[in-house]
Amino acid sequence: MHLNQPSVTATVIIPAYTLDRWDLLSEAVASVQSQARPPLELIVSIDRNQELLDRCQRQWGDQTVPGGVPVHVVANRFDQDDRGAGAHVRAHGSKRRFGAGWARNTAAELAKGDILVFLDDDAWADPDWLEHLLAPYDDDPRAVAVGGAPMPAYETGRPVWFPWNFDWVFGCAYEGMPTELAPLGHLIGANMSVQRGAFEEIGGFHSIDFDDLDLCMRVAAARSDQYLLFEPRAVVHHFVPAQRVEWRYFWRRCFYVNREKVEAFAGMGDAANIKAERAFVRRAMTTQVAREFRVLRRGDLNGIRRLVAMAVGVSMAGCGHLTGRVQNFLHPVGSGE
Repeated sequence: MHLNQPSVTATVIIPAYTLDRWDLLSEAVASVQSQARPPLELIVSIDRNQELLDRCQRQWGDQTVPGGVPVHVVANRFDQDDRGAGAHVRAHGSKRRFGAGWARNTAAELAKGDILVFLDDDAWADPDWLEHLLAPYDDDPRAVAVGGAPMPAYETGRPVWFPWNFDWVFGCAYEGMPTELAPLGHLIGANMSVQRGAFEEIGGFHSIDFDDLDLCMRVAAARSDQYLLFEPRAVVHHFVPAQRVEWRYFWRRCFYVNREKVEAFAGMGDAANIKAERAFVRRAMTTQVAREFRVLRRGDLNGIRRLVAMAVGVSMAGCGHLTGRVQNFLHPVGSGE
């Protein structure tokens, strides 16, 4: 089946929590409304912010534009568990409510589409985004989840020292991911989708952080005969604020993300695996190092900076993982300590 012969329907879900992102959220909504392959509906789910909820309801609440995409605005109905928020704040270097999983779960309960599609409130989609994201479901019933490529949209600019394989630091597709439709174990939450049945089967998002990782691991374990796929042509543009391309943010993010991942993996039980993390380190130490040496031979001395940043990033990730292992040994998940 081809892109012009759609069969599955989709509900797009955008979680939001702050008025600081109003302009970005508005652009995200507009990009969904202008899709070449429109979704069945769009649900904007607001997490614990009455002022934002009121403004969204005035702007979009239950729109019924003839021929347009219906927009529903809802309030997150779940009480979010904020344990672990301190580590997240340190990793991001700024205070913010985090973990869109609960808000997404609220929207998913109301969704009518066959496929649940998740877009962040600071990302906006290309017009053919849904065409590419939904096509694998049309073509192969074994496609259980499909993710697209969030591409960075910088507030300032990309530092010359920032390694291309570390764009995951700000939630974007990175060098080393597939360059064509292919299986991938961990899809990126800013741009991902899943069969509604599979989502309901695993009980939706379980965690306040690493919610996309948790979902992918659980779906892969529950539907081992199906595929999680990455479609790089399904592009959204993910806003990267200036603070996220600073050196301090880079190394802290590498450490804290990998420290907290240990607890996240422990909470997944048998569904967890670190194959992707091991593959990332192998690529960084081989393919990407070789790439930078080729750049150096062509006279680009910034390759040295990226090599140093890569070495620091991998080292901090390793230190974070070991620290997390020690913490989990002393205070196991579920121990109540």
